[in-house]
Amino acid sequence: MKNKPVLYIIIPCYNEEKVLPITAPLFKQEIMKLINRNIISVKSKIMFVNDGSKDQTWNILCELAKKDDCFLGISQSRNRGHQNAVLAGLMESKDQCDITISIDCDGQDDINAMDSMVEEYLKGNEIVYGVRSRRDTDTFFKRFTAESFYKLLNWMGVEVIYNHADYRLISSRVLQEFANYKEVNIFLRGMVPLVGFKSTIVYYERHERIAGESHYPLSKMLSLAFDGITSLSIKPIRMITGVGFVIAVLSFIGVLWSFVEYFIGETVNGWASMTSLICFIGGVQLLCLGILGEYIGKIYLEVKARPRYIISDRTYTKTTICEEENK
Repeated sequence: MKNKPVLYIIIPCYNEEKVLPITAPLFKQEIMKLINRNIISVKSKIMFVNDGSKDQTWNILCELAKKDDCFLGISQSRNRGHQNAVLAGLMESKDQCDITISIDCDGQDDINAMDSMVEEYLKGNEIVYGVRSRRDTDTFFKRFTAESFYKLLNWMGVEVIYNHADYRLISSRVLQEFANYKEVNIFLRGMVPLVGFKSTIVYYERHERIAGESHYPLSKMLSLAFDGITSLSIKPIRMITGVGFVIAVLSFIGVLWSFVEYFIGETVNGWASMTSLICFIGGVQLLCLGILGEYIGKIYLEVKARPRYIISDRTYTKTTICEEENK
């Protein structure tokens, strides 16, 4: 059995002033339960990542850290999105702990599933994915679109875990290797499996949001889905090539047919058919250009290599496990 690992729970926060007073004690209760079970170190912490909140979220996090050294907080210089906030917490904690568990702040993910995640780590798994056992709390539209999204990603060749979001345990060993992935366009649930290492799944039930409102509307969900496809798969480009080839063949056949009709004297002036043909080919061309433009735009962002996150403030002095052991 491994030595008791230092656990950091990574929690991204964006305008969570209503839910933090409720969920912060629940996270503290869970980490104390794991410590009392003697399966994690007493040095384990809860790290909140403030993603440029506009309300009192950061002030609440500072108060939590001031009253209890179990709580840590870092604040991004501006809002950069959920994926970048999770990444910031993972990268900032990878030298300070043995394992991390990332989870949302709203209390929808079952906090008690952390017990099983740590147990699976102690059995030798470096990554433990939290997977929803069912989607009863979702509307039909959200359930249908989410499940279709996972199926679409798998069809596109993206390696994702079905019904897994960003609730997962990752060892520091994996994070050290993951730090070598320098993409600016981040889709963690598709990137983490690329690192490899032994992994497993823990199933849990997802609940209703405890308080406040969701900060992930349909527009952001669609944006995340498109980022996931274009960041990790080139299949859309290959599909464009296939569609272009088919249209080229059909166009060539159409040209031959028009010549035959012309020479046998049965040509008819067909404005409607010509207009339909032009609109169809024009629409396909514009769609293909749009998809190619998305890839070119991502290349543009990657080449600039701007920082994926910037920490403007923190509630603690950053140290490493090695530094603490040498004290």
